[in-house]
Amino acid sequence: MRTRVFVDAVVAVSAVLALLRARRLPAAPSSPGGPSPGRRVPPLAALAVVTALIYLNQVLFTVYVLRVHGGDPSFVARYLPPGWFDLAPAHPALRRFADAFPAPGLLAPSVLRVQAFLELPFVLLAFAVVVRWLDAGLYRAIARSVLLPLAAVSYTVVFCLVEWDLRNPYTNDDIAVRAVSAVVTPCLLRWLAARDRETSRTPASVPGLLVLIGSLGALGALVLVVYDTALLYNPGRLGERLPVAAVAVLALVGLRRAASRLREPAAPGPVLAFVRQALRHWFALFLVPALAIRYGVTFGTPAVAGAAALVLAVAAVALARRDAAVGAGRLGLAVLDAAGAACAAAWATPAAYYEVGLLSAAAAFLVTGVVVGGLLDARPAR
Repeated sequence: MRTRVFVDAVVAVSAVLALLRARRLPAAPSSPGGPSPGRRVPPLAALAVVTALIYLNQVLFTVYVLRVHGGDPSFVARYLPPGWFDLAPAHPALRRFADAFPAPGLLAPSVLRVQAFLELPFVLLAFAVVVRWLDAGLYRAIARSVLLPLAAVSYTVVFCLVEWDLRNPYTNDDIAVRAVSAVVTPCLLRWLAARDRETSRTPASVPGLLVLIGSLGALGALVLVVYDTALLYNPGRLGERLPVAAVAVLALVGLRRAASRLREPAAPGPVLAFVRQALRHWFALFLVPALAIRYGVTFGTPAVAGAAALVLAVAAVALARRDAAVGAGRLGLAVLDAAGAACAAAWATPAAYYEVGLLSAAAAFLVTGVVVGGLLDARPAR
C-alpha cells in the first residue's frame, strides 16, 4: 500500500513538473551553434553500446552462476517474482567460456548491480533516439533544459520504489548504484547532444510521419526484447526472441534510410502540421513522468496513471493548436478515427505483456490519424 501511494505521488508530481517546464521549450527547432567540439556520437550509437554492455553482463552473470552457484540461480531468484532468471547454461560456447574464466568470484556485481546502473541510460537514450528522429532541435533543447535531470530523478525514484517493494539482500546496493547513475546519465546525454550537428526533423507529410511511426514501432519492439531477455535476466529466451529482433532491426534500417530521403513539403497540410507539433509537445511533456506512468499501472493506481497521461495528451493538443492552425472539425474527425483504431488494436492484441498492447494501440492510433489527416489535407477547405 505504501509503495502504491509513493508511486502515485511521483506520477502526480512528475506530471505537474512536466506541465510547468516543458511548455518553455522553443516552439521552433533550434539549430546547433558554434563548431562541433569533438566527434559526434548519435544517441542511437550510444544506445547500441549500452545494450551491448547489458548483454555482456548477462554472459558474466551466467558465468558467475555456473562457477560459484553450480548453475542454480535460486540464490537470487527466490527474492523476485516469476519470470526472471531463465538462463542458458547448457550452451557449449558459454560453458567453455565459464570453465576458462579465471576468477568467477569477482563477477558478483553482475547480480543486479550492473543492470541497476545501466537501466537508466538505456531508457533515456531510447527516448533521446526517438526525439532526435522527430526533431533534432528538440533533442538538443531537452538535453540543455531542466527536463533531463528531472526525468533522471523521476525515473530513479520509481526504480528505487520498485526495488524496495521487491527488496532482497541486494536492494541497498542497487539503490546506491541507481543514485550514481541518476547523476552520471544526464551528464552523458548532455555531452552527446552538445556535439550533435543534426538539423533534420520529420516532414509533415504522410510518408514522413508513417516512417517515423514505423521506426518507433521497430525500436519499441527491440526495447521489449532487451527487457525480456536481458534486464530480467532471461538470456535463455533469446533464441525464441531472435526472429522478432531480426525483423525489427531490418525494418529499422530500411525505415531510417527511407527517412533520410524524405523532404519537407512546400506547403504542409494543416492537419499533418498539427500532428507533428502535437508529437513534439507530447514527447517534451511525457519525458519526465513516462516511467512513473508506466509503473503506475502495476505498482500504483492505474486510474491516477491514466489521468496523468490524459492530461498530458490534452496539454500537447492545446499547445499544438497554438502553433498550428487547424479546423476543429477536421481535427475531431481524425482523432475519432484514430481512437477507434486504437481500441480495435488493443482488443485484438494478446495480453501477454501490457507494453505490447500499449505499443500496438499507440501505433494504430498514430497510423490512422496520419492517414486520415493526409486525406483531409488533400480535400479543399470549405
